[in-house]
Amino acid sequence: MTPNPPESRVWLSRADVMAAAQAGEITPQQAERLWARWSAAQAAPHPPAIAAPRFDFTHTLYYLGGLLAIGAMTLFMTLGWDLFGPWGVLALAVGYAVAALAVTQHLLRQGLRTPAGLLATLAVCLTPLAVWALQTGLGLWPVGGPAEYRDYHRFIDWRWLTLEFATLAAAVVALWRYRLPFLVMPVAVTLWYLNMDVAHLLTQKDGFDWVFTRDVSLVFGLATCGLAVWVDLRCRLATEPEHRQDFAFWLYLFGAVMAWGGLSLRESDSELAKLGYGLINVALVFLGAAIGRRVFTVLGALGVAGYLGYLSHRVFADSLLFPFALTLLGLGVVGLGIWWQRHEVAIHARLAGWLPAALRPLAQG
Repeated sequence: MTPNPPESRVWLSRADVMAAAQAGEITPQQAERLWARWSAAQAAPHPPAIAAPRFDFTHTLYYLGGLLAIGAMTLFMTLGWDLFGPWGVLALAVGYAVAALAVTQHLLRQGLRTPAGLLATLAVCLTPLAVWALQTGLGLWPVGGPAEYRDYHRFIDWRWLTLEFATLAAAVVALWRYRLPFLVMPVAVTLWYLNMDVAHLLTQKDGFDWVFTRDVSLVFGLATCGLAVWVDLRCRLATEPEHRQDFAFWLYLFGAVMAWGGLSLRESDSELAKLGYGLINVALVFLGAAIGRRVFTVLGALGVAGYLGYLSHRVFADSLLFPFALTLLGLGVVGLGIWWQRHEVAIHARLAGWLPAALRPLAQG
């Protein structure tokens, strides 16, 4: 049996379609209608696609340099910046942002969209620094909160909410202006920070309520995944090339991690609940295959592995047969992978068919 090709498209000529009609697989009338339909679709003008970033040496240098610059202005702020004072920091942040946006414009005119996205993202990532400096300079920083900006990425505190809302607003404006997918990254990261700081605001405790934060993370994660689905659907149905880029990637990534983390950190003495957790992760594996998002498949596989680890160390700790059964299960999964690879196109189409009609375009991109 010849394995199915991994491609999602095949090339057919009129002779191939007519040969199928002569073989009795379709009627001659169906062959004519199909060929007329496919010819019309091929003749219709298609908007030129915007090339997606590739994993090559050039793009590696782009992202390495861009992330170093972003990290320097966010994660790796030092106490030395205190020497400038809040107004000096504000001036530097605004100056860096204006320069980054000017370089973004220059790179876009040259068609260099990937480095342009990194520079625009740098400008957005400077927003919380500028807002913090402004609040501090005006004496509006709430009493009792962290006194240094570098704590923004280290400590959870509700006082950071103004910085986070300002960052989200800046990212939305930048996305509206530039249509560069990497600008969604600070949105996703800020939503991650936001869920923890909102939990801190709602509890208003001196310490930290990890249980409540875990549950808020689950809710925020599910909401972010819902937002990602909406964004993904709009992008795939868009007609303009700059709107058809993958703006949902970072939302899927952080939303899935938040939701899966919140779910995985839940504790229960019920074996039925633990089994439910394992089944949810199995469902995530297939969901990732159905909509073409590997983050769900990876997290689901980690969850399944964690559940099997629990079974081996707790439920079947003294069992002689469990290691052998697990070995057979592992080999069976390998065999399933081989079978999946051979039938990937058909399986993908079948899984997509199980989705609601509004979501099926997600699995066809």
